[in-house]
Amino acid sequence: MQILMSDDAYSRIAGDLPTDLDILTLGPEGEVRRGGTVITDSDPEVFWISGDLWLAGRLPGMFRQILGGRSGKWAQTFNAGLDSPIFNSLMAKGVRLTKSSAQGPAIAEYVIAHAFSLLHPIAEAKAAQAAHDWRRINFREIGSTRWLMVGFGAIGSEIAARLKPFGAHLTVVRRDITPDPLIDAVRPIGDLVALAAEADVVVLACALTDQTRGIAGAEFFAALKPGALFINIGRGGLVDEAALGAGLDRNQPAMAVLDVFETEPLPADAWFWDHPQVVATAHCSAASDGVEPRGDRLFLENLRRYRAGEPLLNEAQPSEVGL
Repeated sequence: MQILMSDDAYSRIAGDLPTDLDILTLGPEGEVRRGGTVITDSDPEVFWISGDLWLAGRLPGMFRQILGGRSGKWAQTFNAGLDSPIFNSLMAKGVRLTKSSAQGPAIAEYVIAHAFSLLHPIAEAKAAQAAHDWRRINFREIGSTRWLMVGFGAIGSEIAARLKPFGAHLTVVRRDITPDPLIDAVRPIGDLVALAAEADVVVLACALTDQTRGIAGAEFFAALKPGALFINIGRGGLVDEAALGAGLDRNQPAMAVLDVFETEPLPADAWFWDHPQVVATAHCSAASDGVEPRGDRLFLENLRRYRAGEPLLNEAQPSEVGL
């Protein structure tokens, strides 16, 4: 069985791979190597699309190998969301695709850290310190807040797990309204606007699809509870950015934490950069030290399952890529 991965990924997991596999690595110019020697007759069955390929700008070379091959049957990707058209092409070719859940803990910590830092009056306390102003600053406990989250996949469930011990009320909006111990209430997507009026914190943690594109639009922000906190770690296309800007002017929301945008990289003249009510980060909510090793472990476990004919973890359905 031939498996193609990046040379960096191979250097990390070489000692954990079965010895009977034919391991091929993708070089910096898209060349395929076996044991350091360039080969021209490769036809891998399995592909590990690891995050280091994206960081190095080498994803196109990997996708060319998958789409141009004859024997490809399964690809593990570092991506949690599959809105890129390339995944439609892979699955249309008959390649099974498994998503990553490795980002979940990191993105959950990003959400909780930013939310708590804005809910608690840290900035106000710092300003009082700078002014040498000895005064009492009251605050609201996290346990008395109400959270509304759109989506409850690998990332949403990690957010919920970290929020639960603080006692906040969490309502999740999703297609599947089956109850979950981490959730206080589950409602269908059609209730989103009505629920916005009750939420102190709104988190978008869903995939970008035809159904969710622009889900946070003018109607949503007009209904949002004044003073609420809005966090988007899903995709930029979930939000009507002009409607968000108008909402910020009305204090609906009071603050927005945005890690994803319609246009990325964010243009230098984008209004988000200098807006006093926006925290903007460069799509790096998963840039933690734990994502890569978790991703490697997930690939190795799915490789074991694949060879044993067992169900794969996080396998994508055709509907997730528009098929």
